[in-house]
Amino acid sequence: MHGDASWHSPRNLSRSIPKTEWHPASWQSFEASQQASYPDKAALDRVIADLSRLPPITNSWEVDALKEYVAQAQRGEAFILQGGDCAETFDECTSENIVDKLKILLQMSLVMIYGLKKPVIRVGRMAGQYAKPRSADTETRDGKTLPSFRGDLVNRSGFTPDDRIPDPQMILRGYERAALTLNFVRSLIDGGFSDLHHPEYWDLGWVGHSSAASEYHAIVSSISDSLDFLETVSGRQFHRTQRAEIYAAHEGLHLHYEQAQTRFLDRRERWYNLTTHFPWIGMRTAQIGGAHIEYFRGIANPIGVKVGQGMTREWVQELVRVLNPNNEPGRLTLIHRFGAKAIEEHLPGLISAVRETGSPVLWVCDPMHGNTESTADGTKTRRFDKIISELESAFKVHESMGSYLGGVHLELTGENVTECTGGARGLTDGDLARAYKSTVDPRLNYEQAMEVAMRIAGLKR
Repeated sequence: MHGDASWHSPRNLSRSIPKTEWHPASWQSFEASQQASYPDKAALDRVIADLSRLPPITNSWEVDALKEYVAQAQRGEAFILQGGDCAETFDECTSENIVDKLKILLQMSLVMIYGLKKPVIRVGRMAGQYAKPRSADTETRDGKTLPSFRGDLVNRSGFTPDDRIPDPQMILRGYERAALTLNFVRSLIDGGFSDLHHPEYWDLGWVGHSSAASEYHAIVSSISDSLDFLETVSGRQFHRTQRAEIYAAHEGLHLHYEQAQTRFLDRRERWYNLTTHFPWIGMRTAQIGGAHIEYFRGIANPIGVKVGQGMTREWVQELVRVLNPNNEPGRLTLIHRFGAKAIEEHLPGLISAVRETGSPVLWVCDPMHGNTESTADGTKTRRFDKIISELESAFKVHESMGSYLGGVHLELTGENVTECTGGARGLTDGDLARAYKSTVDPRLNYEQAMEVAMRIAGLKR
């Protein structure tokens, strides 16, 4: 991978900012929701200054390459698979966990390529998904109230006063874990891990008996045989097919963290957020005139915005206008999340509103967040049949509106968890306690994720 040499550190903003009203810290003049309250502001400022001097996690070549892929997906020439943990944790930054995430993304994408007959671009919710929005600033247990856990980038999950104090040093730990994760991903890819000639690298041992695994291996065998045949006949290898790139994405929630690694590239004459390839804005922070919109409008990355019920036509149109004023292809992705019951009623109006702007957007379906519910004992879960229902409705609505659903956004894991009910094994509410590991939102396990991939690919009904 190449690095970017020509950038200015945000510490020297007065010297390096072009003649424009935007700069990486301009968001601080706007109302910022979902931000932690740090008791030691001087310590926070020191950490952000330190982080601004450290090497970037990504580079502009990779960011621009992903933007072109998003533009292809906008035109219906590719499909985006975005998936990974609801929230990464520092403790789970291990080689085994990272490899399992890659395995599930690679397997899902292979099935989808086989069924959709078009390129599938893999974007992991990884290498930075350490901050999470919360519905309340505080949490109460047994009559005791403490600040909410906002992810490992901010504070600690233990329920003690010390654990819940926002700690600026966690920002540096998050940067380090993100860099370690992405560097390991790159080394695996460069070492041939994603080579289609060696799909055995991607096997997850615990699922060898499942129907999803057997169907997947049949697809792999068919693709590998076809690839070997074509290479034998042509006398050359298909390198672009062989090697699968993995891009990183996270919710750009913690604005101090995002600001610290936002750099101006002289040769590009643009600002890039180099903490990730693809940052997105959640619905809780998508207010027009808010700090997150102010920050995101100034960076050159391809960006996403979560949209759904409660957003008016005017709100969505203004988001498009502010975030993509030049109608740049590949720039803006709208990730809709309505829930299975509401999507057919609300999505057509959203599509119509965006079409009126004349701006190109990539439509992606998030069938997870609109379908979160709680069991009788208060455990958060998602029903597999509702996830599938929302996905199927999304494809149907886009087709009827003459638009293209160009991607899917999923919370999933390669681990043998029991967090979402249903799927091939028919998990029930009673099964959840067996292997419920998420500290925030429930995720699809391997079998459920592969079944989703097969549904998207048209291989299962």
